[in-house]
Amino acid sequence: MSVTYLEAIREAQARALAEDSRVFIYGQDVGAFGGAFKATKNLAREFPGRVMDAPISEDAIVGLGVGAALEGLRPILEMQFADFSTVGFNQIVNQAATLFWRTGVPCPITIRLPCGGTSGSGPFHSQNLETIYSHYPGLVVMAPATVEDAYSMLLAAIAIDDPVIFCEHKLLYYHLKAESLPAEALPVGKARLAREGRDLTIVAYSAMVHEALAVAAQLATEDVEVEVVDLRTVKPLDTDTVIASVARTGRLLAVGESWPWGGVTAEVVSRVAAEGFNLLDAPPVRLNSRDTPVPFHPSLWKAHRPTAESIANAARKLLRQ
Repeated sequence: MSVTYLEAIREAQARALAEDSRVFIYGQDVGAFGGAFKATKNLAREFPGRVMDAPISEDAIVGLGVGAALEGLRPILEMQFADFSTVGFNQIVNQAATLFWRTGVPCPITIRLPCGGTSGSGPFHSQNLETIYSHYPGLVVMAPATVEDAYSMLLAAIAIDDPVIFCEHKLLYYHLKAESLPAEALPVGKARLAREGRDLTIVAYSAMVHEALAVAAQLATEDVEVEVVDLRTVKPLDTDTVIASVARTGRLLAVGESWPWGGVTAEVVSRVAAEGFNLLDAPPVRLNSRDTPVPFHPSLWKAHRPTAESIANAARKLLRQ
């Protein structure tokens, strides 16, 4: 029986609730309704009093989570959409992120952000905010690309003492399946070599990993072997795995769904240029969504974000250099 990306997130939360009495879930409509995307379906019934509906105030949700963490609990906070987390931005970056530095008391909260675009969802329900949160010391930022990582990384997020921003891509919720849930996983902060290659490294994360793998399969028919690195965690960023890959291929294409200004792809390119410049046979390249709000129209949305076609074109251009 297969497991979807969304079901893996639900199962991870169920396991955390079952194994640790300090864990609880708090967010809008997470109780009887089961969450906007059903990531908490039936959990309120299975764990009465520990899956609680919140007011429509992301600021209040995070504030309560920080207070609960101070008292020794381990809250999982669900934002209906990543976009809305900015309403609680002050609590996240000025309270949760700095708490241990200011007081020596850990702040083990996990903030689940349903992120990324889907057809027709427009500018207010499609944003990828990993770049913003990665800027702040004290936050761990995860972006799982597989069913296995959606499960194991969420469990890891709940277990560690740092505040975690857990970026789960909505496009993967139902489209991605695995045969079973994993028994083991890579540690937090370790990238995954999703495909080996010799000619070009594509570094990606979240949904873009699957676009990159599609490109690698396509270019293989042209006698080009692309290596794909899945970052998994964007803060901390596994520079060693990225540079080791570039050492094998000599070329780097960093791909992300977020906007181009700054961001994870910029950080990847900057680190490789600074620490592995002598390994490069061509200038490193990055590809992001266009520098505009996310459009509503499905055709415009497809043209706005990186796709297998645009990534393949960028890869071919880089290979000619």
